Amino acid sequence: MIPNNLTIYNSMSRCKELFEPLHPGRVGMYVCGPTVYGDGHLGHARPAITFDILFRYLTHLGYKVRYVRNITDVGHLEHDADDGEDKVAKKARLEQLEPMEVVQFYLNRYHQAMDALNVLPPSIEPHASGHIIEQIEYIKTILDAGYAYVSEGSVYFDVPKFNRDHGYGKLSGRNIDELLATTRELDGQSQKRNPADFALWKKAAPEHIMHWPSPWSEGFPGWHLECSTMGEKYLGAQFDIHGGGMDLKFPHHECEIAQSVAHNGVCLTVVDIHPDSTYEVVAIQETLDRSNLGDLKEGDLVNLERSMVMNGRLDGHIVQGHVDTTGLCDQIEDVDGSRYFRFRYDISPEMRAKGYMTVEKGSVTVNGVSLTVCDSTPDSFRVAIIPYTLEHTNFCRIAPGTRVNLEFDILGKYIAALLPR
Repeated sequence: MIPNNLTIYNSMSRCKELFEPLHPGRVGMYVCGPTVYGDGHLGHARPAITFDILFRYLTHLGYKVRYVRNITDVGHLEHDADDGEDKVAKKARLEQLEPMEVVQFYLNRYHQAMDALNVLPPSIEPHASGHIIEQIEYIKTILDAGYAYVSEGSVYFDVPKFNRDHGYGKLSGRNIDELLATTRELDGQSQKRNPADFALWKKAAPEHIMHWPSPWSEGFPGWHLECSTMGEKYLGAQFDIHGGGMDLKFPHHECEIAQSVAHNGVCLTVVDIHPDSTYEVVAIQETLDRSNLGDLKEGDLVNLERSMVMNGRLDGHIVQGHVDTTGLCDQIEDVDGSRYFRFRYDISPEMRAKGYMTVEKGSVTVNGVSLTVCDSTPDSFRVAIIPYTLEHTNFCRIAPGTRVNLEFDILGKYIAALLPR
């Protein structure tokens, strides 16, 4: 074996560390793969290439590497929430196909894109739908440990209880008290004891296409559960490397850590890696052949799901997308019986100066509260709320200078290609 001086940035410790595998000569690596309901985009390509390089290099050093990359084909609901329509099932309904037809079609296209990028296939590529029995057994153990509860046929993870015993939010740096204080109770979530709790198993509504029998209900597993379950099955209770796009740190990987500690008493992995995956504007194949770049025009819709900001050289096209980011409360004023809050969101000074992004008038989410945009500028927007509802929504805690989590749609410049930052 070649001497190893490999250092890796660990998202958990927030520093570079000398890589030392748990078992001499062997490396276990689990990477979160795509939810296959649409074409792969650059946000899928960057982590795939990053971990392909790591896979090749560890193999070059002489390690026997087991590389597991999952395929999510059930349980991933819209907006990464515990309520809403399954992304695969929604595509199947719209296209009048069986869900597994949708899965197979887009999985084939994803594999073609990976081949075009010269990305090696993983050692194992397990599907969430192929491990329902294992996920049910995993839930039973968490229930027996006292970190989950059954509510109206669904099973939820008890985040506050886990936080008291083990601490929740170590990977993302989220503070559980702030999460509980700034998260409102949404429609359809009254089953939860606490708004921060997340689903391990969801009772299926009558119209839900994909569902399986369980001790609690006819339903389906929560999105976060599959990776904890399949990671343990193929790599053991603890393994060397867990990775995925930066957008998965919270809530997905944070929830995986909590599940694994509740199930096994130990953290899932030794090293967590989260390469930036903010190049989510352009489909992979579109970037490779560049056949459609010149056809974009103002108002064109592209896949920009869960991107922080758009990076790279901008070519003048205008497109629409969705952004998860942070910002500051800039101003509060009372006008005609309503209280107006202005939020300034985090973008680079260059993009702010040139007005590259504008919040669309429509729905915006501030710390989990859905509101309507009254007006906007290239770097801020204003929302109104009736004062007597402030206490219910926890907006009473927001003052000028308060940092908040923001989700909104944007109009922004189109990125022509994946370019160095």
